[in-house]
Amino acid sequence: MVVAVSKSFKKMTVRAILSIFLFVIVYITLILLAIGLTFLCALGSYYLIKAKPTFYTLMIGVGLVSLGVFILAFLFKFLFKKHTVDRSHLIEITKENEPKLFQFINEIVEEVGTTFPKKIYLSSDVNASVFYDSSFWSLFFPVKKNLQIGVGLVNAISKQELKGILAHEFGHFSQKSMKVGSYVYYVNQIIFNMLYENDSFDTSIQKWGNSSGYISFFLSIAVAIIRGIQWILKKMYSLINISYLALSREMEFHADEVAANVAGSKSLQDSLLRMDLVDSAYNSVISFYNDKLSANFKSQNIYKEHSFVLNHIANDNQLQFKNALPVATDLEINKFNKSKLNIENQWASHPSTLDRNIKLEKLKIHKEHAEDDLANSVFQDFEKTQEKLTSHIFSSIENVDSFTFFSFDNFKNEFLVQFKNNSFDGIYNGYYDNKNPIYFDVESVEKPSVISLFETLFSKEKVDSVYELIGLENDINSLNAIANKELKVKTFDYDGHKFKANEASDIIPKLENEIAQLRNTIANNDIAIFQYFNNMEKKVANDEILILKYKAFFEYDKEYEKRLNYYNDLINATSFVAVVTPFEEIKSNFKKVYQLEHEFKNEIKEMLSNKLYQKEITPNIKDNFELYLKEDWVYFANNKYIDEELNILYSALNNYIFLLSRGYFLIKKELLDYQCELLAITTNSIEVKVHEFHS
Repeated sequence: MVVAVSKSFKKMTVRAILSIFLFVIVYITLILLAIGLTFLCALGSYYLIKAKPTFYTLMIGVGLVSLGVFILAFLFKFLFKKHTVDRSHLIEITKENEPKLFQFINEIVEEVGTTFPKKIYLSSDVNASVFYDSSFWSLFFPVKKNLQIGVGLVNAISKQELKGILAHEFGHFSQKSMKVGSYVYYVNQIIFNMLYENDSFDTSIQKWGNSSGYISFFLSIAVAIIRGIQWILKKMYSLINISYLALSREMEFHADEVAANVAGSKSLQDSLLRMDLVDSAYNSVISFYNDKLSANFKSQNIYKEHSFVLNHIANDNQLQFKNALPVATDLEINKFNKSKLNIENQWASHPSTLDRNIKLEKLKIHKEHAEDDLANSVFQDFEKTQEKLTSHIFSSIENVDSFTFFSFDNFKNEFLVQFKNNSFDGIYNGYYDNKNPIYFDVESVEKPSVISLFETLFSKEKVDSVYELIGLENDINSLNAIANKELKVKTFDYDGHKFKANEASDIIPKLENEIAQLRNTIANNDIAIFQYFNNMEKKVANDEILILKYKAFFEYDKEYEKRLNYYNDLINATSFVAVVTPFEEIKSNFKKVYQLEHEFKNEIKEMLSNKLYQKEITPNIKDNFELYLKEDWVYFANNKYIDEELNILYSALNNYIFLLSRGYFLIKKELLDYQCELLAITTNSIEVKVHEFHS
């Protein structure tokens, strides 16, 4: 199969080739200069020793030669570097294990027109990729690729979708036009190696320099020259990297077209749109079991639980299903993205899902296929495969063989409880998911002449206004960054119109006015919501619990920033620990830390006694807090950090920020849940009266 390349692909290819050509010229120039310097150093060393053959001249001569040799070694060290992909998380499969899968892959390989993978591996995650070990010599000798298939991916797609995904991966290497991308990638790796992969090289310089003060002097000169070379290479890396990433995005579009010709546009679109949901469900299950490890629980089949969570999230978001799989659309994925600002991300290696779907939609390639089975149908015994990968996920945990399997029924029940405890009721239609009630004086709110209808308070229009405000606030932050030259771009699109970077400041005042109006509209709706539930509360009870809960939330909201600063101040004050710092400066820095700890410890004491946090303070958190409060810890003594005591501080900091954020959520949830209770009481009361009337 040969797919014609686009004009954009050709343009990015030309840019990439030019950037490589420029790099080759610069690199050859550096090599020639380094060879010349080494020759001069060797020549100078020879004549120096010949003129006066003493121990001192010999050491100076060795130092001179070392200067040139190490610079040359730095420029050539990438030749001996091999990039080996870590396979510890993978399980290799063979044709004997999975004959149907191998046959399925072979059919795709033949249709795409590429070679069969060298090896095929299964991974646990939601992904598929082609990978290979590479070195400089890969530029000249072809390397057979390996295929990795994520069981988390197979668990949530159809057979036709899997066909499209694998065709996309093979499409990266089946086209001659894609080979330029490989060369740009390798050149990128070469520069990256010389800039950032220098641990063993630096160790060699240090060891050789420590052998003599004479040699050390000349090596310090070599290091200074190498730093200069790295400065030049950083400039080259930025140029080549941008070219590579731009070409990489075009390669993704090209591979998508290859896949569409094999499996059709629709199947690839469906899988792309579902992936964020699938990945989110998988991470939710992993997170669930991270919390269970301390109780010595593990899963027997994490993918069975993955499917349950995926379906639950899809149902909660009111998604439709097709062939037992949730169907996501562009509208659902972008319904909360109200940004009107479009800035091309030159550092992205992949185009956005939206951009890929637009391209696939334009292709409109339809492929006839039989009734679509699930992707797991190409495996011999998928449940056994799931259990094997699940076991592999937990295999690195100490004493995992003694752990107890957490039953599927227990998982379902506990997950649903956690989901309910960590989300707001669906009656709010997502209104509060990313916003808090805007402050108003609950005591001075007047009784309205007309109470709004519940449906209008949380209508689609009201929810959209919340996300429109978020979009505008994000846009104005980005435009300010462009105007202040913190974000360096030449042009940007706003609301469908193209602007130059220096025009960003012209748009900001208009957005500020829109934000002010929209914020006022939302604030008025928040007051109307309070009036609605306050009126409801007065019908069912004489209490003023609602007012108290609003006051409690506004008070927490008001204090949150101040309490967050206790954490931020200590984190910033201890940041020097991560870098090399003179001893006297370390001692001085810790004096400030000890002063800040006084208020921080008072905050922790308040947390331990506050009813809001009681259910969230686990025995482990309580023990960590009490240990931290037990005494005034010393973090540096005898010119050494005391790691054990530093860990006590950092544990307290981590637990504090967790509880502070969790408290914000809980006090907000208490308020919203109470409003739900009022609604339920009123609804039940109406139903009873209707029943009595009919009786």
